[in-house]
Amino acid sequence: MTRTSAPVDAPGADAWEGLVTTALLGTDRRTPPGAAPGPDAPLALLDAAAVETVRRRAGLRPARAAERPQAAPEDVRPALPPAAARRLAMLLADRPGPSGGGRRGAAPDLTELLPQWLAVANARGFAPPPQVLPALLDAARGRTDLRPAALEFAGPRALWLARLNPDWRFALRAAPGGGAALPHLQDDDRVRQLWQEGLFAERVALLSALRSRTPAAARDLLASTWGTERAEDRLMFLDSLREGLGPDDEPFLEQALADRSRNVRATAAELLSALPGSALAARMAVRAEACVAIDHTRSARPSGTGDDTPGGTAQTTPTIAVEAPHECDAGMERDGVVAKAPAGRGERSWWLGQLVEAAPLGTWPPRLGGRTPREIVALPVADGWQGELHAAWCRAAVRQRDAAWSRALLGDPSAPEAGGPGAVSLAERAKLLGTLGAAERAEWVAGFIAAHGLSEAFQLLGVCAVPWAAPLGRAVVDALNIARDAGSYPWSFSGVMGLAERCLDPSEASRLDALLAVPDEPENASPGAGGYWAEAFQRLVTTLRLRAAMAEELGAD
Repeated sequence: MTRTSAPVDAPGADAWEGLVTTALLGTDRRTPPGAAPGPDAPLALLDAAAVETVRRRAGLRPARAAERPQAAPEDVRPALPPAAARRLAMLLADRPGPSGGGRRGAAPDLTELLPQWLAVANARGFAPPPQVLPALLDAARGRTDLRPAALEFAGPRALWLARLNPDWRFALRAAPGGGAALPHLQDDDRVRQLWQEGLFAERVALLSALRSRTPAAARDLLASTWGTERAEDRLMFLDSLREGLGPDDEPFLEQALADRSRNVRATAAELLSALPGSALAARMAVRAEACVAIDHTRSARPSGTGDDTPGGTAQTTPTIAVEAPHECDAGMERDGVVAKAPAGRGERSWWLGQLVEAAPLGTWPPRLGGRTPREIVALPVADGWQGELHAAWCRAAVRQRDAAWSRALLGDPSAPEAGGPGAVSLAERAKLLGTLGAAERAEWVAGFIAAHGLSEAFQLLGVCAVPWAAPLGRAVVDALNIARDAGSYPWSFSGVMGLAERCLDPSEASRLDALLAVPDEPENASPGAGGYWAEAFQRLVTTLRLRAAMAEELGAD
């Protein structure tokens, strides 16, 4: 007689849950199913769990096979050199330890080197080894700051993988249309079809790509559907015109000043004010000139001078007089002036700042006696208006990318209290520095550090080009060495030390060897400070040499 086995259903969850409950309670309190109480009960529980585990893994009903995914796209970029591929695997395998607030030790932080490695690899145009893509996507998933460079390096195969793993869906969101390729920008029919039918992310990417290549074509494409776009979309599209902004954009932006969305109007006004030759800039100049002038009747006598010159004429310096607007009329609002001041801010000073910020900086030399920007900034301002006026000039210099005004407002880096005549905060100084060339920027920050140390320099260092120029690198290292010799609290400089590891020129490593020994600690030094400084400099030197090796492996200078 032939026995026919009945089909076995997949085990239910109740059996497994029962075994888990027995394990938690203990076999002396609950006997496993099918077993007798006693010393053999624990073994019976383990046997039952093993059987149930096999059933849970294998006891699935047959199902129709899923459709096989399409083959991964080809990546035509050259492969990484073998040494660089091994280095990438090492960087991706490193994981930051728990932040316990203690010493970091002398070992380099590999996770902080990954962004630099990716930047060089992308500049060289290499493709990643396929086997590292999962680890690369995992790293980008955990660090949003890493995503742009990581996805650029990962290439088309990363998007193919992201469609198969929900954990990597961020890559599809980051790529326009989930990785759909943009049409050739010279294919007018496909460009217009994508603009009219594509998803919002695809349209933004298309407009940005077209704007970087042919600004006029991008503006015309936007104008073709402007009246039918949603307000929030119009705002995003308008912001893309910052790339390649020029006088030809003025007619379109002037029309946007009448937009029904206040945010769109404000953005259009900001863009127009960045064009010193625009009609809006001229209107703002007229309004600002009515508020700011030289007052020859009220002049300030420079400190340290006598009452009269040898000829009998008092030595005085002209004073800038300010008369802030008394109202915000409809014309001002149309040109982007926000009428309602923020809480705690006076309306008149709020309106004045917006007018001066939007006026071309070329307005002021002829208006204020033919003086240069440096001479204008040095003039006293009556009635306590200096802070408001200079802050508005700072914003105008940043918006109009005017290096001469930025230099004047920054002042000398060794000035008392580290403040230029117009820079009211470190954040503003950092923005003003951004308008200068990389070499000049580094030289100014180096002078600032030499005069004032590192306590306020962190934000300024962040705007300097990487790797730091030699004078800036020397100034940072010298200031760290001075802090070490003074027995300063070492952890207060950890942020600057971390920046130095990422930004100092690797060629400086040999110059730092003398700083690796544990220094003699002054009596007033923080306990253990010398050992910390030695570890920190050891980590800095090791990191610099590792960065040099990374660049050599990637074939970069």
